[in-house]
Amino acid sequence: MVRISYLSGLLAVLLLGPHAAMAEHWASEAIPFNKSAGCMEGPLAEFGQYIGNWKIDDEELQDDGVTWAAGAGARWDFVCLGNGTAIQDFWMPNDGGVGTNLRTYNKESESWDIAWSVTGMSGFAHIQARQEEDGNIVMMYKSPLPNPPRRITFFAAEENSWKWKLEMSFDDGENWTEVYRIKATRI
Repeated sequence: MVRISYLSGLLAVLLLGPHAAMAEHWASEAIPFNKSAGCMEGPLAEFGQYIGNWKIDDEELQDDGVTWAAGAGARWDFVCLGNGTAIQDFWMPNDGGVGTNLRTYNKESESWDIAWSVTGMSGFAHIQARQEEDGNIVMMYKSPLPNPPRRITFFAAEENSWKWKLEMSFDDGENWTEVYRIKATRI
C-alpha cells in the first residue's frame, strides 16, 4: 500500500510538475468511488438499501397461468458509485448472460432514471422508478417500450433479504399479471 502510494506520488510529480500536490490529493482519499455513505441517506437510500451481494432464488409463471416453476437462480450485486452519484448493479443469472443497471436520482422529478442493458440487447433501456408511500419502488419502462408493457416492483428490504416482482399487462395497463418473482438473500 505504501509502495503504491509512493509510486502514484512519484508518477504525479513526473507528469504534472507543479500540480503534483493536487494529483497526490486526488490519488489518495479524494477519490469518492470507494465510499458508500452517500447512498445510504436521503432519497438515495431508496435503492441504497439493496447495496450488497445477493443470492437470487427465482420463479416464473408457466403458460397455464397458474403454476410457478423454479428458475436457475442468480447473483445480484449492488454498489454505490461516487459516494452517492449513482447506484449500479450487476445481474448474473446462473444460466448465463449478464446485465447491469445504472441508477441516478433525479431531484427535479423526485424519481430515478435508470439505464439497463443485458447480454444480447442493443443499447440501453430507459426505465423510470419512484418510491411509493408503502416503501415499495415501482419501475416502468420508458424507452424502448416493451410489448406487452412491464412494471417491476422492489419491495422494502429486510436486514438480510428482499423480494422483487415483474408484472406484464395484456390490456394496456389496466390489469397486471405477475410473471416472474425473486427472493434475494444476502451473501
